[in-house]
Amino acid sequence: MVDEGRTRRRFRRPMIAAALRLCSGSPVDQPMPPLTATDSKPGPGPCADDLLAWYDRHRRVLPWRALAGEVPDPYRVWLSEVMLQQTTIAAVRPYFERFLTRFPDVFTLAAAPEEAVMSAWAGLGYYSRARNLHACARAVAASGGRFPDTADGLRKLPGIGAYTAGAIAAIAFERPEAAVDGNVERVLSRAYAVDAPLPGSRPEIRRLTQALVPESRPGDFAQALMDLGATICTPKRPACALCPWMRPCRARSLGTQETFPRKIRVAKGALRRGAAFVAIRSGDEAVLLRTRPPEGLLGNMAEPPGSAWEPDYDVAAALLDAPLDARWKRLPGMVRHGFTHFPLELTVFAARVALSTPAPAGMRFTPRSGLAEEPLPGLMRKVLAHAFDPKVEPEKKPRGRPKKEPPPMPLLAALEAQVSIPDPDPRPSVRAVPKPRPRPAPAPPPEVDDVLDEEAAPPMTARPGPPVRRSGAARKR
Repeated sequence: MVDEGRTRRRFRRPMIAAALRLCSGSPVDQPMPPLTATDSKPGPGPCADDLLAWYDRHRRVLPWRALAGEVPDPYRVWLSEVMLQQTTIAAVRPYFERFLTRFPDVFTLAAAPEEAVMSAWAGLGYYSRARNLHACARAVAASGGRFPDTADGLRKLPGIGAYTAGAIAAIAFERPEAAVDGNVERVLSRAYAVDAPLPGSRPEIRRLTQALVPESRPGDFAQALMDLGATICTPKRPACALCPWMRPCRARSLGTQETFPRKIRVAKGALRRGAAFVAIRSGDEAVLLRTRPPEGLLGNMAEPPGSAWEPDYDVAAALLDAPLDARWKRLPGMVRHGFTHFPLELTVFAARVALSTPAPAGMRFTPRSGLAEEPLPGLMRKVLAHAFDPKVEPEKKPRGRPKKEPPPMPLLAALEAQVSIPDPDPRPSVRAVPKPRPRPAPAPPPEVDDVLDEEAAPPMTARPGPPVRRSGAARKR
């Protein structure tokens, strides 16, 4: 048999010894502390080979990305990189395929009118990109249809900045250039625990990225960094256990990966308001439109006429901004839209005008069937949809349990008129009545022999009962 007491003592002695060492202050075995952001020797850093090995297994299939072994098309790479600026892949994918069907090469795009380009871009946002895209296509077509193969040459074209030039040079021409977008900034700031906030830390992040770019496969390295930031090193809850740079990542060793990259909070602009006027011509259902100025927000885009967008816009006086005289009807609800720097609320007015109504100067009537060809941004599409099918906004209910109204303040209660409430009538006093005792049951009539015995027996002390009926023999006696 096993001596249980002896076994317990054998396991207890090391624990007691360790506790005594802790109490006496003697050193005990402790785990190595994690690296801090100020350590001068953080150990081996991220390696491009590890990232490329991960990319070969997990690369995404995208309509603009060449498959393994294929030569990338500079036109498709350039078009996708311009579309992906400040826009997600899910939003770009259908636009890219339609745009490529309509403008299959740079010469077709350069020869197209600007209205057609803006119409194909409508709904993708940031419309200055579409104007720069068209101007860049014309510049490339004028030089023979060949894009420059260096980052410096690409930056001379309209609408191409440092990131787009580096991405095109690396992906389309295999130049060892760094392509630093939002995903890459997040990955590198975590890998090196860059404490400086954005945008001030961008030169340092770019320097770190450029140092990692390999001489071979720089295009795959650029796309691998983008895929890593989009699928693994996400802004919230990154999947560090699946990351090929998990071990050298300094932010993960600190346990602060979700706090990178550091950013300076930017206050959003104040809410702006305005009015939009949708005039529908009877007969052909044409809609009155105009073109916005080329400079500024939504430049050269189509819109229904409207007012200025101001924080203190008075909707009650909106009819003063109407484009023509008509019976304008204010529609229920409003159209809300968010721009980068401010939110917007538009009140929509609608009216039907006669078929012979001329369009005001600088405006035009577009048939409803031709609205798809107009360069209408997403905001103006919302306005037209609201005009044709107005919907009342549902009443917002407060979340959680309804709040109880607080009791009145003492000051307000003192100002209220005193209301005299008469005292209620006193309740009548009722005296409890004791419950009566039950009456005893009457005794049965006695027999003859009993009567004789009763005469000889002593008298009873009990209270007299009812008279006893005597038998006939007794009455005779």
